[in-house]
Amino acid sequence: MPTPSVPFSIDPAHAWAEPIALPAGTTAIVYCEGQFGEQDGKTANGLVRHSEKYEILSVIDSTHAGADAGMLLDGTANGIPILDGLATAIAHAGHVPDYLICGVAPADGLLSAAQRTVLLDGIARGMHIINGLHEFLTDDAEFVAAALLAGVTITDIRRPKDKQDLHLFSGRIFDVTCPRITILGTDGAIGKRTTATILVRALNERGIHAVMVGTGQTTIIQGGRYGVALDALVPQFCSGEVENQVVAAFEGEHPDVIIVEGQGALSHPAYITSAHILRGSQPEGVIVQHAPGRTVLGDFPMVAMPTVTSEIALIEAFADTRVIGVTVNHENLSADQLAAAIDEIELDTGLPATDPLTRPLSELVEMVLQAFPALTPRQTTRTAA
Repeated sequence: MPTPSVPFSIDPAHAWAEPIALPAGTTAIVYCEGQFGEQDGKTANGLVRHSEKYEILSVIDSTHAGADAGMLLDGTANGIPILDGLATAIAHAGHVPDYLICGVAPADGLLSAAQRTVLLDGIARGMHIINGLHEFLTDDAEFVAAALLAGVTITDIRRPKDKQDLHLFSGRIFDVTCPRITILGTDGAIGKRTTATILVRALNERGIHAVMVGTGQTTIIQGGRYGVALDALVPQFCSGEVENQVVAAFEGEHPDVIIVEGQGALSHPAYITSAHILRGSQPEGVIVQHAPGRTVLGDFPMVAMPTVTSEIALIEAFADTRVIGVTVNHENLSADQLAAAIDEIELDTGLPATDPLTRPLSELVEMVLQAFPALTPRQTTRTAA
């Protein structure tokens, strides 16, 4: 059986950073037909790389059937196969898994007719549905009836809390005494969540207690302790909800540093979430994720990609913060092109740059420690059992 998709190991000596144990009944198939490894498959991509809540058994995408999901994404096998359909995935599991997770994340957040058919088939087979789209399946009469008949649940991750339970910005963020670092970017679906997740793991492995605050549906599905699906909220509450989650992470974990996942890009014409994240988290530092191999925005090919220097200037003009480094998405780049791009970014910006997926993680950690030298490893005392 495939191993759970929790590839990031944490030193057990650091008790505060131990991975969340998988509860009973968490086996899952991820549906991502035609999109795995692509921008619109980012939820599936993220779950294959990291999941604290679900044991990912397989991914459905007939266009890559037979491949190993980890090998396709990152060049390293992880034992999670890509299969051609739901029936094949259930047969591979040897039983009906507990969950069918919708792993596609199109810009419009809506299901196609073919996608509806697969999710309804999963319900009929007795699988609970996890849905991260803007389209709420619990408002869909066909899905509600099917779930009632099959005795399963549907979870709409992006459904916000009732407005009386949402938070306006309060200023409580100024009581958070540890540094906050936000991972922003020059485009959507560019790797901000992946970099944030890797950075939290790498800092914890160095003995620096780091906690992540998510701002999108994928982080919540992955099992993140703190987070909000920001793009599903009324804008009035966005910065307040980010602030509330950061404060909760600070009070609940007493971390040395909080890493906040970014969304979209501050310069992006279609999204305003980066602005709310900057206002709500009030970060002392920002890391900018950039894809030098992109010439146009991922879902908006009529718009040219910004330069990393222009994005840095915009961020630092918009917020009382500083950019402390650049992380590079290596898509569409050869190894030599990636090395040249990193050198060029460092020369142009005067900041450290690295690719978290192909370069040593020590480079990512040093980027943070150079900016915040007061962050030092905690000394822990282990007692005999």
